Amino acid sequence: MKIRSPWLVALAGWMISMIVRTWMRTIRFEYHPQEKRYDPNDPGFEGRYLYCFWHEHILVPASQYARPDIQVLISKHADGQMIARACRSLGFSTVAGSSTRGGAEAVKEMVRQGQNCHLAITPDGPKGPRRQVQQGVGYLALKTNLPVVAFGVAYSKCWRFNSWDRFALPKPFSRAVLVTGSPLSFDQETGRGMLENATQKIQQALDGVNARAEEILLQSAKSAQNPDGAGRRAA
Repeated sequence: MKIRSPWLVALAGWMISMIVRTWMRTIRFEYHPQEKRYDPNDPGFEGRYLYCFWHEHILVPASQYARPDIQVLISKHADGQMIARACRSLGFSTVAGSSTRGGAEAVKEMVRQGQNCHLAITPDGPKGPRRQVQQGVGYLALKTNLPVVAFGVAYSKCWRFNSWDRFALPKPFSRAVLVTGSPLSFDQETGRGMLENATQKIQQALDGVNARAEEILLQSAKSAQNPDGAGRRAA
């Protein structure tokens, strides 16, 4: 059932934001940058970035990095207004549009906002295919000249929804690992194939940091099962 009343949309969005905040407070969050930290909450953090993460992992950035200087691209599908309300209640700013509806206007607005703000996007949303970067994010990276920071996320325990993205809901009191790598810069890209090249590099970056996040959890699990194994090997 679609909610059409503006008042009900606002109420539902607020309720979603409260649920996200409450639920994610039970999760043990860990940030593992592969090099420099790219956490906009760090004191003295400088620069502007285009943050990318898979649609299924949206709860981590939503709970950890909600700030008014981060513009989030929200789809114009049926539930878009409710999701936009939830994002604004969490603390984000939003731009409405997607690859299927309002795309051209949304890109123009994101480019404009990128002059003063960070941008955040799920490059496989709003309808997939799952974990496949669409060219829209490559185009946005080229147009804004913002360095792209890929977020890799893994949960020690989670439920998976039966949705196109297999949306991940971390189980209470589990671990959430976030990994970032080196920013990708495309401000010098020229010539034919630059859009395909940017899209491919973003895909590789997202695949890499997500694999690293999973690896960190796997290594932790092995260490917990055999805490003195390293000592025996050394002997």
